[in-house]
Formats: sequence, structure tokens, C-alpha cells
Amino acid sequence: MTLLKLCVLTPNQIFWDSEVEQIILSTSSGQIGILPNHIPIATALDIGILRLNSNGQWFSIALMGGVARIGYNAITILVKDAKVR
Repeated sequence: MTLLKLCVLTPNQIFWDSEVEQIILSTSSGQIGILPNHIPIATALDIGILRLNSNGQWFSIALMGGVARIGYNAITILVKDAKVR
């Protein structure tokens, strides 16, 4: 199974760095779902919830705005702050 490499960075720490099956992001133009082999994009993020599926379990992380870069099966998210919900 192809996985996505997800890295969530804040100014103070690497908040999340592991492989996930899928994510749902709150962007400035609405929610977007990312699965493996998604086309590369860059997007601004609103204050909202990042939902991620890792090992069949869903996690929610509150993001305080930022940007996301979706590459070939690799996602880098830069945010002001992040908290596990």
C-alpha cells in the first residue's frame, strides 16, 4: 500500500513526522482530501482541523493557519501552532 509522508512543522518543533494513509485539510478555499498519488499543489491553510488516518486510526490536530505543500506522496505543512485534539 502506498502511503503519504506527512510532516507538520511549527516554529518551535517538528509536531508530526510519519507516514499516513490519507489526510483532510482545511484550506482557505474549503476542505481538501489528500490520498496517495495526489497531484502536487501548494495551498494556504485556515485555522481549522487536520484529520489524518494513520494505521487505520483517525487523529485530529488543530492547526493555527499556515501553508501546505503537497508533493508526490509527501506533504509538508508549516503552521503557526498545532495542538492534538
